[in-house]
Amino acid sequence: MKPAPYVLTFGETMALMRADQVGPLPHASTMSLGIGGSESNVAIGLQRLGVQAVWCGRTGSDALGELVGREIRAEGVDVRIAVDPSAPTGLMIKERRTPATQRVSYYRAGSAGSRIASTDIDEQLIAGAGLLHVSGITPALSPQAEATLRYAVDAARIHGVPVSFDLNFRSNLWSAEEAGGIYRNIIPLADIVFAGDDEAAIAVGAGEPEELARRIAALGPSEAVIKLGADGALALINGALFRQEAITVDAIDTVGAGDAFVAGYLAEYISGRGPQDRLSTAAATGAFACLVPGDWEGFPRRHELPILQTREPVSR
Repeated sequence: MKPAPYVLTFGETMALMRADQVGPLPHASTMSLGIGGSESNVAIGLQRLGVQAVWCGRTGSDALGELVGREIRAEGVDVRIAVDPSAPTGLMIKERRTPATQRVSYYRAGSAGSRIASTDIDEQLIAGAGLLHVSGITPALSPQAEATLRYAVDAARIHGVPVSFDLNFRSNLWSAEEAGGIYRNIIPLADIVFAGDDEAAIAVGAGEPEELARRIAALGPSEAVIKLGADGALALINGALFRQEAITVDAIDTVGAGDAFVAGYLAEYISGRGPQDRLSTAAATGAFACLVPGDWEGFPRRHELPILQTREPVSR
């Protein structure tokens, strides 16, 4: 019996410190410790939906690196970590200044994750994957990280493995001008491209969501998915347009919602389901992510997906 396909992804995952109460960070009396990283978030989301995920990364030889590996493994993800004895694991800190707003600060310059190398990702692991997922965060970390992403994407193309690319713009890592040039180089090599409308504009110029999808698809991908937050999403798939409304929830923490959306979409893609099923599941997983603090902790398991459609507050 042929084994189920796995999704391979890689990138930097950092330790995460989050204030336990609302207010200025200098007055926080307690903080929670966890982890977060776009690519590992997607891997966890896939795993919870029943799709085998493999995540590769590099951490420091420190307690925070041990935390990263332990947490992702605990979710069932196949973890391949290269330990770097000469660089620390990155750190991010979340401050919830008001109940409705938060600020994320990163301490990742010179981190182990920014030094990820092609030797950290075995080519045969890429060749055996059902899909390779990469993020625009990786090439922003360092020239070496960018070269690693290009190596992985090139290897996937050689071995006929579909490539998914989430633009994932981070303004504290590089400028829109720098990012746009890299995006336009990577997009033609991808089969599926995810972007918020503001991120898509960095790559292909400002426009309405449908026009942004068409411009991205014109560069080569067969699927262009535009994430619109509370306005839902749309996807241009092999020339056909599909729309999806958002699921309304009382959001507590929106960080990680985009990763959850991607995980939901890719889980249905790798399982052979159609465009509307992909978008419907993506909308549900994105909504779930907003319901609890943290990057990935609220991601749903497949049997939980109908919960947001029920009107009964208690199930027995």
